[in-house]
Amino acid sequence: VTYDYWEFTGNGSLDVVTAGYADVLVVGGGGAGGSYAGQGGGGGAGGYLEQSSIYLKNGSHTVIVGAGGAPNNNGVTSRLGEYYAVGGGHGGHTYASPGANGGSGGGARGAESASGGTATSGQGNNGGTSNTYQGGGGGGGAGFVGGTPPSNNNGADGGDGLASSITGTSVTRGGGGGGATYNYTGGAGGAGGGGAGVNYNNTGVSGTANTGGGGGGAGAQGGAGGSGGSGVVIVRVARPVSVAAGGAVV
Repeated sequence: VTYDYWEFTGNGSLDVVTAGYADVLVVGGGGAGGSYAGQGGGGGAGGYLEQSSIYLKNGSHTVIVGAGGAPNNNGVTSRLGEYYAVGGGHGGHTYASPGANGGSGGGARGAESASGGTATSGQGNNGGTSNTYQGGGGGGGAGFVGGTPPSNNNGADGGDGLASSITGTSVTRGGGGGGATYNYTGGAGGAGGGGAGVNYNNTGVSGTANTGGGGGGAGAQGGAGGSGGSGVVIVRVARPVSVAAGGAVV
């Protein structure tokens, strides 16, 4: 089988002239890393929704590609018609605050006991908890739960994302952001565009554009968490297919 696909990296529409079946991948914008209050949690990845052989009615289908969250904010939900992928939750950013809920949950802010955010069912994983003031929890990824800070007081790693070959090449998206640390080593971003956490007053690394990766947490006092990476919408249709303005004839 030979396929054609349409990849939306910004808002638009898909105009289907003849109804039929398609494979879709919708990824929400990633949540930002926790900011400004020390040992921020990593941002959760944007929701990850991949479905095969969905029925697309004829007509225009709205496409929204969710932006990544700015510091201390969730990512924006992405959409293809009636199919939604929720924006990722931001990392915790005030003392003992949990990560925010989202497509994948944000990691907890560094504290003796703080919880990660809760993921949207079927779209991601929970953010990592924290059990030490020194390190923030990792943001949840599309494939794995966000990490908990290790015993050496480093920030926790973000959860890894998921690989898709919908475009014919395997690409991993939806990595969670790494948690920050006070003066040790920030957590790594999860595979699939997650940004790394940092230490001291440094700024967290932002998630990669069009992967829905979560932003890395900011360290110590005054640093900004990394912004989340924007999402993406991809539609794949088996040939024969022809292209119409703005979309596909299935």
